[in-house]
Amino acid sequence: MSEAATNFEGLLREALAPVEPPADLVERLESTLTSITEMAADELEAWELSAMRDPRNWARPAAALVAGSAAGAALVVLRARRRASSTPPNLHGLRRAAERAIEDLERETRKLLGDR
Repeated sequence: MSEAATNFEGLLREALAPVEPPADLVERLESTLTSITEMAADELEAWELSAMRDPRNWARPAAALVAGSAAGAALVVLRARRRASSTPPNLHGLRRAAERAIEDLERETRKLLGDR
């Protein structure tokens, strides 16, 4: 019984060992989120306002709005995190770090929305 428990513990330790993500994961994720955001924007641009009268036509624009918003928000957070991890730690305290994070989020959101 002890040998089986040791074997089981070894298998668990091996299965739960940390795995390093691929080096290009961030770039692939960013390009995928960018393409989803662009496709959603294209879908919303192609939608005719005259079709709004019929609720059966609301599914595609609603899906595009949700997908585009989620991908855009994830892209903003991803870029802000990358910028935050590339800068040295701020020694002036937590408040300044929070202010910089908010400024980064604002900058990335403006980039994504095109300074609207």
